[in-house]
Amino acid sequence: MARTTSLAKFTTGLRDALGMLVKKKELENHHAAPTIGGVRPVISGHPADGMTPRRLANIHREAANGEPLNYFELAEDIEERDPHYLSVISTRKRSVSQLPITVKPASDSAEHKKHADFVRSWIDDGVLQAGMFDMLDAIGKGMSVMEIDWRVHGGHLCPGEFIYRPQRWFTFDRNDGETVLLREGVDGEPLIPHKFVVHRHKAKSGLTIRAGIARVASWAWMYKSFTLNDWAMFAQNFGAPIRVGKYGPKATEEEKDVLWRAVSNIAGDCAAIIPTSMLIEFEEVAAKGTSTDLYERRAGFLNKEVSKLVVGQTMTTEDGSSQAQANVHREVQEDIERADAILTSASINQQVVPNMVAFNFGPQDYYPKVHIGRPDEVALGEFAEAFEKLGPQGLTAEATWMRSRLGIPDPQEGAELVGGRVDVSDPPSGSSNPSPEPPPKLKKPTPKLNFAKLLSSRQARQPVEQSIDQLSVQLQQDAAGALGGLTERVRKELMAATDLHDAANRLTALNLPGDELSDAMARGMALAHLAGQASLIDDIGGGSGEVEDDGGLNNGGVHSD
Repeated sequence: MARTTSLAKFTTGLRDALGMLVKKKELENHHAAPTIGGVRPVISGHPADGMTPRRLANIHREAANGEPLNYFELAEDIEERDPHYLSVISTRKRSVSQLPITVKPASDSAEHKKHADFVRSWIDDGVLQAGMFDMLDAIGKGMSVMEIDWRVHGGHLCPGEFIYRPQRWFTFDRNDGETVLLREGVDGEPLIPHKFVVHRHKAKSGLTIRAGIARVASWAWMYKSFTLNDWAMFAQNFGAPIRVGKYGPKATEEEKDVLWRAVSNIAGDCAAIIPTSMLIEFEEVAAKGTSTDLYERRAGFLNKEVSKLVVGQTMTTEDGSSQAQANVHREVQEDIERADAILTSASINQQVVPNMVAFNFGPQDYYPKVHIGRPDEVALGEFAEAFEKLGPQGLTAEATWMRSRLGIPDPQEGAELVGGRVDVSDPPSGSSNPSPEPPPKLKKPTPKLNFAKLLSSRQARQPVEQSIDQLSVQLQQDAAGALGGLTERVRKELMAATDLHDAANRLTALNLPGDELSDAMARGMALAHLAGQASLIDDIGGGSGEVEDDGGLNNGGVHSD
């Protein structure tokens, strides 16, 4: 939908999250725009020129005493002059600015879900994500200030853009050292409510102006700039050859000028002309390779210190040694990313979301929460394996929850589906020739034993204990017959094997039959079951040998092979 800056619909009764009336003009106008020839110029100073340790210390001291202009300009200079610092600070900002953003309603009530849907719709427009990179400029400088451009979208009042305002256009109240003031007049002006998002991103506890990473990084940048300057001078003096032109004793001034132009036009500035009778000796520095390596190692050391300062590790910016080390360093980077996302979410939930909802739905007791960051989720392989093992043990979960964890949306009606359970009871839809079901296996008819006859002859039977002994002997004989010949064959193969692997191959090649042994075991179990039921009948009959009613047992039967 098209946006409009007109707030005519919201001329009356516009209240913020605290229930205070809000003036429409305060939301429509820009209050921190640059001024030509004023205290908020577009063109910035460059205090990094000719930096010395004494001057850097004075800049830090001025900022701590309430005048941060030079410090903010220096922090911007460092980003423009140090490729390594710009790389790591941008990496840290981009890792958060591209994270997914979710919205959680204040409760399960329909009204609170409506508020969350409104905030979610605004986030889907990309306004917040587009402004997060500039908002995270506070990582280096300690704070960032974004001016909100309120616009009407789809009949609702919401931020249409977060406008980045340079930190050098702001200062701090000297009374508390924390209240941000707009540079205007002599002492500055308070910020208009509801128009600014002041994001504070401290690397250490204390005053905001002293908690930015750039304060520490400025020292490493200065020392590295000295190293690079010395390295450049060394390369200029000892990396290029020196040209010496010689002239004879009778050379005229014109000939000397020609010779000078010749040697000076070859390359570089290291050139000279001397008479042939004169001698100039050049003392070379011993072990020039070692001297060059000294500059490189010093610059590399300072780069590593900056890497640890900004991203907490060096593996993602320097050469690594192992995959395990890379995984550990990546975990450190993710920890920092998660902490940055929490701070950013807090600023949005405190300074943007409540006013958005209040402007459109009136002040509320509770407001939806915005969460920036990845969910704490188990790897897909581990997640699937856990449910594969725990599901049969009784663990259950809602399908919607599992879909959200796996990142799989609910299928739309009529969509082509992949996967899912296959219903084996019905043939697949659209199948013209469904495969016929296999015919049931025909069981071997078995004789049925009438339990009435069994009861009538109970007195003639042996005791149960003696029957069990005979059954054991019978089972042993049947099994021995089934195993006949197999033991000797297995023994020969095992004796001929050279190792365990060879023994396993030989036993596999035997293709030992197991049908006879299976039949013997089945017969033994059937006889044991029969003996158990006979014992039960004895207990029911109480030893009288008579049973008035067989309970329908004579209508059944015990199958026996």
